[in-house]
Amino acid sequence: MNGLVAVPRPRPVTRYRSGMTSPRIVLFGATGFTGRLTAQALLARGAQPLLVGRDQARLDALVASLPTELPTAVADVARPDSVRRTVDHGDVLISTVGPFARWGEPAVHAATEAGAVYLDSTGEPSFIKRIFQRYGPVAATRGAALITAFGYDYVPGNLAAALALRKAGSEAIRVDIGYFVRGNLARRASAGTRASALGMVLEPMYGFRDGRIVRENGRTRQFTVGGRRRHGMSLGASEHFALPHAYPRLREINVYLGWLGGLTRAAGMLAKATPVLAALPGARRVTEAMADRVIRTGGGGSVDPGISSQIIAEAYDAGGELLSTVRLDGGDPYDFTARVLAWAGTTALTDGVAGAGALGPVDAFGLADLTAGCAAAGLHEST
Repeated sequence: MNGLVAVPRPRPVTRYRSGMTSPRIVLFGATGFTGRLTAQALLARGAQPLLVGRDQARLDALVASLPTELPTAVADVARPDSVRRTVDHGDVLISTVGPFARWGEPAVHAATEAGAVYLDSTGEPSFIKRIFQRYGPVAATRGAALITAFGYDYVPGNLAAALALRKAGSEAIRVDIGYFVRGNLARRASAGTRASALGMVLEPMYGFRDGRIVRENGRTRQFTVGGRRRHGMSLGASEHFALPHAYPRLREINVYLGWLGGLTRAAGMLAKATPVLAALPGARRVTEAMADRVIRTGGGGSVDPGISSQIIAEAYDAGGELLSTVRLDGGDPYDFTARVLAWAGTTALTDGVAGAGALGPVDAFGLADLTAGCAAAGLHEST
């Protein structure tokens, strides 16, 4: 396939620890919205994770709500050493503590220092970029594996793109990915998701063009989804970093978010003004204060059985000719995130992952296993 075959999986990361306790899954942020769903999904897979949060009373309430009693530990991002003490060599640390750009680093440092496998549920472009560019090289020297954005943001796009590139063959040098949701996602969105979105407002976005990461804001394009034309707005994602490593011939990667419906084009225009808005005195303090208020007041998380998700990947040749299209269909994005994190955590614990440093989903698990894991989490290729 001349460079478009995924890089073979090397030997797994070693999974031994020096103490008497066997390697385990550590769920940091267990009492939050996504954390609770992930705890339930881990139990459904037969795992016995250590539940970690900053409030013992909330941890006790979570344990009481579960069918199986699980161990707990108190740790707080304000005390990084408390996070470090929860993870040891060979463990798998799953972090659902957001906004990640503000509170995500202690878990990354803990996993790196321990030589552990790290997974998180972030969808924040700036944090993803930090993982790949800043923390990944350090983690590689410690034998740690950092697998960021391992939820609905952005495992489905990595998978869809990999399948489209496999179908397209060696002529494909560009892939476009679109994320779409049907149903009332605004009511479903958790407080953490809304706080993370506020934190992203002033962050510069990026893309992958001419074989490198470039800054860009506010591009839009249309995809055909279920017979309808739907707009998506470009954003930075893990695909921009992960796919070029697995598929070295790629020269351009575009990721579009189509959750905003008719507001997408307006949001794209606002995104173009991000550098100006970010330069305003006190702008970041205002968005952080708004995010803090969202988290304090909570809300969101309403169950909507009508929510479904669609992900499209299109592979193109150098002349812009469409070579292949792959569509993945799934259900609720939050349920998928919890289930795919649980699959990845249990798989990494038993089988290890392929390599160290910052890894993408295909790098870490291989395309065949990732396809099976996503199917178990409710995401399937449309025929």
